[in-house]
Amino acid sequence: MNAWTAFAMGAGLISSLFILAWACARKWDNYSLVDAVWAFGIGMAGCLWLIVSGGASLKHLVSGLLLAFWSLRLGWFLQRRIRRMHPSEDARYDRLREIWSGRVAPAFFWFYQAQAVSVLLLALPFLCIAVDPDSSWTAWETAGLLVALIGICGEWLADSQMAGFKAGNPDPEVVCQRGLWRYSRHPNYFFEAVIWIGFYLFACGSESGWAMFYAPAIILFLLLRVTGIPPTEASAVLRKGDAYRRYQQTTSPFIPWPPGD
Repeated sequence: MNAWTAFAMGAGLISSLFILAWACARKWDNYSLVDAVWAFGIGMAGCLWLIVSGGASLKHLVSGLLLAFWSLRLGWFLQRRIRRMHPSEDARYDRLREIWSGRVAPAFFWFYQAQAVSVLLLALPFLCIAVDPDSSWTAWETAGLLVALIGICGEWLADSQMAGFKAGNPDPEVVCQRGLWRYSRHPNYFFEAVIWIGFYLFACGSESGWAMFYAPAIILFLLLRVTGIPPTEASAVLRKGDAYRRYQQTTSPFIPWPPGD
């Protein structure tokens, strides 16, 4: 199957997935659902392309397993958080409701479709792997696998440490400085960026894979400037006040680094 046919199949699947997700979110009156669907969607698109390509090489198998594990872990983590917070929505979507007052449902429909487009763009490194005529394993795949695994393990550890902290500290004003959170205010975001660098390196072993550099760049931009650190920090300051401001003064915002005085 050629790349364009495979892409069209993925586009149809992901667009339909986000239409269904929008309908469910509208029914439940909680548009935070898009976060989990986004993570699951990237895995679905990438794995679909790897499957329909007919490839059965080690490169196809390992990339598929790597993507599926990342997608399922992050998607499951996000849907648990969404369910725990329901009926409350993430502050980002509360803000969008205010902006789109009077046309919330149709505006979120197109917002969900925009997320579908982002899913397809971010999954494209795996289409490059799927349709690559050379299925041999190279140093690029080895490097990509190792970097992605470091990122996955680091993100899992950061999430586990935060979950353990919250379970043992019901006071919402206490700041987590346990484990990786002592060295970075957002170690989970840092390791998410590492994962995407690993995905990119893996794709570099395939024809045109080098052109997928935009994928980790988009993720890094979103984490640093849009949906990652800025709203998370703003929310933390509101909830934790001076305790979080002191944390900001002594702890790296992104890259793990020894804390200052």
